[in-house]
Formats: sequence, C-alpha cells, structure tokens
Amino acid sequence: MEKKDLRIVFFGTPEFAVESLNALIQNNFNVVGAVTMPDKIAGRGHKLYQSDVKRYATEHGIFLLQPEKLKSEDFLSSLRSLEADLFIVIAFRMLPREVWQMPRLGTFNLHASLLPKYRGAAPINRAVMNGDTETGVTTFFLKHEIDTGDMIMQRKIEIKPEDNVGDVHDKLMHLGAEMVVETVNAIIDGTLTTTPQPSGEFTPAPKIFKEDCRLDWTRTAGEIHNHVRGLSPYPAAWSVLVEESGRPMECKIFETALTEDPCAGVECGSLRKAGKRLFAACSDRWLEIKSIQPAGKKRMATEAFLLGYHPSHMQ
Repeated sequence: MEKKDLRIVFFGTPEFAVESLNALIQNNFNVVGAVTMPDKIAGRGHKLYQSDVKRYATEHGIFLLQPEKLKSEDFLSSLRSLEADLFIVIAFRMLPREVWQMPRLGTFNLHASLLPKYRGAAPINRAVMNGDTETGVTTFFLKHEIDTGDMIMQRKIEIKPEDNVGDVHDKLMHLGAEMVVETVNAIIDGTLTTTPQPSGEFTPAPKIFKEDCRLDWTRTAGEIHNHVRGLSPYPAAWSVLVEESGRPMECKIFETALTEDPCAGVECGSLRKAGKRLFAACSDRWLEIKSIQPAGKKRMATEAFLLGYHPSHMQ
C-alpha cells in the first residue's frame, strides 16, 4: 500500500494533538479530514475560542468537522462520506462505537502514559504529581472501555527532578508525533503487531479540577513539591495565603524547591522569611516557594512578591 492510498481522518483538539497532525502532513500522509471540538466562548473577554487542531486544519486546507454530538446522523453521514481507511485519535473525547468501528483498518489512539498505567484524562499531570521518574507514550487500538485496547507501540522517557508538567508535556508531544508516524508506517508496510494490555491493577488519571490543585500543607515537602511540579504551569497549584494584617488571598504557586531544614514543632502552613526568600512549613521540613501569583496579579518571583506583600501563613 502507498501512503497516498491510505485515507486518514484525524481526531484531536489541543496543541498536543497538532504536533502529530503536522507530522502526518509533513510526511505526506493522506489526511482527508480532521474532527475537533466546536468553537466555544471562553475567557473574561467572552471571545470565541477555536481549538488548536481547527486552526491548523484551516491553515492547511484540511476538511474539518466540528460535531456537537458524536452520534448525530449528520455527523456520522459526513464521516462516512470521507471513506477513511484509518482513524487516529489524540486528546479528543471518548468516541462511541459507531465512530471507532467505522474505518476498515480500525481506530488507534496516542495516549500520554505507559499503559496500562494512568488510564484517564490527565496522565501527564498525575505522573509528575505522584513523583514518578519515568513515563511515556503508547499507541493502541480503541475498544469500548476507555484506554484498554491492544497496544501497538510504546516509548519511555525519564522525568527529571527539575521537570514540571509543561516540560514533560512537550517531550511526550514530540515523541508521540514520531511514534504516530511509525505506527502508520507499520500499518502500511504490514509489519504492525499488537499486544493485549496486562490485566489487573492500573492507576487512574482522572480529569484535574480546581480542588485537586489546592495544596495540603500537612503533607510532606516532597509530596507538595511534586504536586506543584505536576500542575505547573497549568492549571497551577494554589493555596490561601494570609497576610500579617489577617487578609486572606488566593495564590497560585508555580515553583518550589526542597530543603533539608526540618520544621518539627512548627504548625504546617506557617511561613518563614529569610531575606528575599520565603519558606513554608510542611509535615516534615521547610519548602521554599520560588514563584507565586496573587489573585488578579501576574506571576512573579518570590523576591518581587515580598516587596509588596507581608505573608503570615498558608491555609
């Protein structure tokens, strides 16, 4: 089979998906259509938001579908009319059976974890939040239960101690794009093999909500440090900081640093200033806060923050 003979429809929404779509286009694969989320109103200015995949598809003249409902007959009819041989899904909604069973060669997904670990919507965040030292990407064929299909390819990367979720996201985005191209080439060459996922225990990676981002200062410094890394730069960990005046304010925390200084006998959440540096008491030791964003302000280094604020403790 030649590349031009394989008709591909690509499903995706964010920047993470665009990298793979671009790799397919740059490698001259025949992407006959893209499917992405409908435009939505977002932000303080109530502007119309278009997905990253839509912007890319529009710029490159790729036929685009933006269904409200994935089971609607209008959408299914439009999808059938593309006569695709293969669907590729990256960072999109859960597809109904009517969709993923449609192409003759099936539907494969790129997932940002080493399946079966971290099934769910936020695998990159959860891996860093949990202090993992490695993660990776997996391609697998879709079946009805989410993230459970037979695996095609898998690649690993190291999570370095200084990495935050943004760093890991970018590494996996590029690695995943390379593996999507390899997966499609294996389909064309007839060399593709699959492996069933191991049964038994797996780690869930549910969607991140605001309360998941709140810091619990009774945890260890290492756990809090990883929590911050796993949410930086987005959506960002947060806490309620109380100033010496007693005024509370919500703050996002983007960067912390571990210390060896124990804080036995100090109430968790207490803050200590040392020159231009700020430290928070955890259950076992002090944790340095290096980058912070008070509500309604821009992100700033702690040194700049301390010029205008007089923090007392965290809640």
